[in-house]
Amino acid sequence: MATVQWFPGHMAKTKRLILDNLKRVDVVIEVLDARAPLSSRNPLLRQLTESKPLLAVLNKDDLADPAVTALWADRFREEGHTLPVRISASTRKGLDSIPRACRELCRGASWLSRRPVRALIAGIPNVGKSTIINALSRKHKTAAGATPGLTRDLRRIPINSKFELFDTPGLLWHKFENPLTGLILASLGAIKETILPDEEVTGGFLYYMSRIYPAVLVERYKLDDIPETPHDLVEAVGRNRGCLIAGGNVDWPRTCQMVLKDLREGRFGAVSLEWPDGRGWN
Repeated sequence: MATVQWFPGHMAKTKRLILDNLKRVDVVIEVLDARAPLSSRNPLLRQLTESKPLLAVLNKDDLADPAVTALWADRFREEGHTLPVRISASTRKGLDSIPRACRELCRGASWLSRRPVRALIAGIPNVGKSTIINALSRKHKTAAGATPGLTRDLRRIPINSKFELFDTPGLLWHKFENPLTGLILASLGAIKETILPDEEVTGGFLYYMSRIYPAVLVERYKLDDIPETPHDLVEAVGRNRGCLIAGGNVDWPRTCQMVLKDLREGRFGAVSLEWPDGRGWN
């Protein structure tokens, strides 16, 4: 599996925007995908903002395995510097915990009774940051969509008299040292589909599911048994779903697109793509 390098020009601009505006904020909010909290966590962001308290927002909590998300939340709490909260922006579950947790991180500050808490909200593409902002403000202040890198400019967004946000475009880091990170993020649509082949991403995801959530995989695609290799898993899923081309061969592009769409739209139910102990992908 190749090392993934990815740092387009607008992400370099985002890095500069964060550095230029950091002195204006009290707290940094990092939005994570609850299904992959480690892979969606940005080491570059933490390096840039290490002087500020950090709130880790585990979004899409409704799509993740709740027991696994609880393990991740415990791990983040143990770090001391990071306070985790679990939310689902699409259902509005837990949204109120964000401003409340930000105020908690500023507890004891002399200015807290005089002005709102100012939080910089950041995250990699497609973790739901814009949806969170829209839900908090109850207005469509930002464009939300499934295309990585949709947000482009830094904006100040008043939420209420006690809380305001500074929005940033999606930010990735220069290189994924662990190739598995790229595979997981590609499966969730956080990096462009041209970065890693769909065949590699889909095969890796199905192999993971066969090891961690085999019953879910069997039920979703009505498999009689579970093949042992990523290649054979894609073949079996494509054949069972009728994704065929002339000659009865499996249509791989169509099969891969179907599987990844199923994942991104939550059709497997509540599943997590990584565990604190690293199980599943190897």
